[in-house]
Amino acid sequence: MPFSSSAVPDSGRSVPSAPSSLWRDRDFRRLWFGQTASQLGEHASLVILPLFAVLTLNAGAGQLGALRAVGQAPILMLSLFVGAWVDRWRTRTVMVLADAGRAVALGTAAVAGLLGVLGLPALLVVAFVVGALSVFFDVAYQASLVRMVKRDQLVRGNSALEGSRSAAQIGGPALCGALVSMLSAAAAVASSAVFFALSFLSIRRIGHRERIPARSEKRPLRVWRQIHDGLRFVVGNSSLRTVCLASAAFQFSFAAVMTVYLLYLPRDLHLSGTAVGLALAATGPGAFLGSLLAARLPNRFGHGPVLVAAAALGDGVFLLVPALGGAPAVTVPALIAVNFVFGTFSQLVNVTVMAIRQTVTPDGMQGRVAATINFVGMGLTPLGSLLGGFLAEVWGTRASLLVTAAGMLLSPVLMALSPLSRLGRTLPAPSETPAQSA
Repeated sequence: MPFSSSAVPDSGRSVPSAPSSLWRDRDFRRLWFGQTASQLGEHASLVILPLFAVLTLNAGAGQLGALRAVGQAPILMLSLFVGAWVDRWRTRTVMVLADAGRAVALGTAAVAGLLGVLGLPALLVVAFVVGALSVFFDVAYQASLVRMVKRDQLVRGNSALEGSRSAAQIGGPALCGALVSMLSAAAAVASSAVFFALSFLSIRRIGHRERIPARSEKRPLRVWRQIHDGLRFVVGNSSLRTVCLASAAFQFSFAAVMTVYLLYLPRDLHLSGTAVGLALAATGPGAFLGSLLAARLPNRFGHGPVLVAAAALGDGVFLLVPALGGAPAVTVPALIAVNFVFGTFSQLVNVTVMAIRQTVTPDGMQGRVAATINFVGMGLTPLGSLLGGFLAEVWGTRASLLVTAAGMLLSPVLMALSPLSRLGRTLPAPSETPAQSA
């Protein structure tokens, strides 16, 4: 669950003056297309690398947990530093370099897979590199929208970008499942590399001139001070603090769920690669619906009530998965329904949280706040993945799914018990930027 008193910095060019003008802005369209392609590559790789390990390398539960943990470890290792750097760099440069690196890493892995020389150690290296570069891209693209559009366009802009994420959730897993069944897992890895290359080509054409803060002469100390200021700002804001805690509870449990889930579908339910991709892709249409609902429901019922209700419904539906069994003709439609509901309400939470985070954060803190929330919220995902693999080996997949899915419900409970649940239709004004550490 992802979650300024000053105006948006002057970019040196005109900024769209109304939400309806966003799509007339070429740079926004380039950002949208690049982010869509990048999300397709990222969602495809999140599925295909574990499937490659399970289907081609015959990886066990512990090995699969280790692979997912290695890919998620950069979130814990790099997020805070990346946030400080992004606040000092041009987001376009960060995104372009991240896309190029991921395309090269996955392209190399695809060639090695086609030649039959891609083993588990090399796959671990690829997962770590892709995960590290994804941290850079994700923090940069969240900050780039704030630098590109006015604050009254953030909800519309976020809805468009999150809509592209939902398209990626449809296309990425479905394409991977089809390629695994018709061609090979290595061919599916190559498709991820192509998507990152397309994102690179689109984002590098963005002509928007960002104005970034002047750099301090004491650069190493400055980075540590910026990290400290970002942490202090998030801890001091009740909404952002709750987002961090709730996100950490969700992401830890969800990482465990997905590790078991990717074993449960092909091995216990005996689903083919195409069926697995189809089931996972159902999250995408749900996410698209969630993006549409996010533009209306918070303004009608209040941001806090919508967050709590959506999180409870989206997380709770996974408790139905361990009860599934029987022929694929029964289990696949049931899985599609579960993933559709999960996608709808998770996306509603994502977009609403993103709007809250961007609204209450000063412009000069956007990168650090996004990175701090990623660090706290997703930093425990490697441990969650390892736990999922361990539980699957000890308890079996059904019992492990039930326990880890129940753990996801801690997230809406934390939000319900916090001031975040009382946020109304209008979001609070941006908080003041705290004084910098000495």
